[in-house]
Amino acid sequence: MLVRKTATRLASFAAAAGLSLALLLSASPASADAGFQRWIAGFRSTATQSGISKATFDRAFRNVRDVDAEVLEKARYQPEFTAPVWDYFDNRVHDQSVATGRAMARKWKPWLDRIEARFGVDRHILLAIWSMESNYGEILKNDQVMRNVVRSLATLAYADKRRAKFARTQLISALKILQSGDIDESHLMGSWAGAMGHTQFIPTSYQHYAVDMDGNGKRDIWNSIPDALATAANLLHKNGWQTGRTWGYEVTLPAGRKFPAGSLSLAKWQGLGLTRARSKPFPSSSDIAELKVPDGRQGPAFLVTKNFSVLKRYNNADKYALAVGLLADEIAGYGGLVRDWNRPFTKLSFEEKQELQQRLSAYGYYDGKFDGKIGQGSRAAIMAFQAKAGMEQDGHPSMEVLSLLRKR
Repeated sequence: MLVRKTATRLASFAAAAGLSLALLLSASPASADAGFQRWIAGFRSTATQSGISKATFDRAFRNVRDVDAEVLEKARYQPEFTAPVWDYFDNRVHDQSVATGRAMARKWKPWLDRIEARFGVDRHILLAIWSMESNYGEILKNDQVMRNVVRSLATLAYADKRRAKFARTQLISALKILQSGDIDESHLMGSWAGAMGHTQFIPTSYQHYAVDMDGNGKRDIWNSIPDALATAANLLHKNGWQTGRTWGYEVTLPAGRKFPAGSLSLAKWQGLGLTRARSKPFPSSSDIAELKVPDGRQGPAFLVTKNFSVLKRYNNADKYALAVGLLADEIAGYGGLVRDWNRPFTKLSFEEKQELQQRLSAYGYYDGKFDGKIGQGSRAAIMAFQAKAGMEQDGHPSMEVLSLLRKR
């Protein structure tokens, strides 16, 4: 609902609500959402009671006129496609993410040396998190993804009942970040849900873990790579990261054996017939580990240790922690999986997936980016081509599909 008010009525409303006239006059009468503006006016007292100055609040909301419709759309979006496990890993652990990680390890070596010495967290783990969270910062350059954090969180607090409590808490923290001077309002940008910077911290986590690693007086995870990587290292360190220990091991399962749930020592797992992939010994047989078989017994199996649980403090999902660990190992040069994921097709390299997207686009099936990531748009395009070609419509980015496209 649009609001049209005279300057006199605006001034009256501002006095009653405690909102500065300058804030409301900055919103064009033709574009300001009346209900949203009333919510902002009411939230001002909540912010003030939480230690936010009136100047900070007014500065933060100066250009926030209406809700962000795209934020609400993303909040409502529930993907119809449930990705198989190999799809998740193929989009995150691939030749380009590994090559870029190694290049970043060389470029930022002096800082990684200092961060590793200070926090005790392996640099390759930090690089893998950087890749997973923002594609080594590339996502921060995408204006279609990055949004005004204050507006995003205010939108969720005002219009999304499920996330309102979370959003209000994060919004107060975001205002405290702005008030601290670590970043100005024009650069306080993040995802639709308020995750910020190269390593994608929500405001409350930023307040707990943010580090000024480069010593310039600001904890700037948006523009300072040392600050962003140190902040990620600090989170892992404070949650119990064990220096010099791995996250886990790929293992080989003996055929026809059942295994207990829960954690056992590596020695006891060995006694049950599990062996480390590539026939390597376990460095410490007394370490406690849990068996994970995310793709069933036909796929790769892992014994994961305490550091795996610490990685889940970043994102509480087994797949996330496993992807970080596997990517970190490949960046470090330890090699990929011995037993690959149980795919029903021939896998493509990252460059081949880009070629697949380009060829689908050339034939009018695809209109997205040639980014090598197979999402909903790519799968729909593959299925459309498969239907035309008389193939099974499974949407898989396979060599079988690419080979047929190359022949056209």
